Amino acid sequence: MNAKYKALKEKKHVTDYRVSKDTGIPRSTLSEWSAGKYTPKADTLLKIAKYFGVSIEYLLEDKV
Repeated sequence: MNAKYKALKEKKHVTDYRVSKDTGIPRSTLSEWSAGKYTPKADTLLKIAKYFGVSIEYLLEDKV
């Protein structure tokens, strides 16, 4: 799941800092998710999905 997040950031040319500023999600949450140390809760996943224009299901799929 975190691989998809990383790929979406690269595609949109944004950093954890920018995603955090635009969504209100703490940067530490995004960084820990990128590192595979944390899985966001449903409400956070929804914000991330909306930000990148994808579904929560897409974020939860194993394939990149």
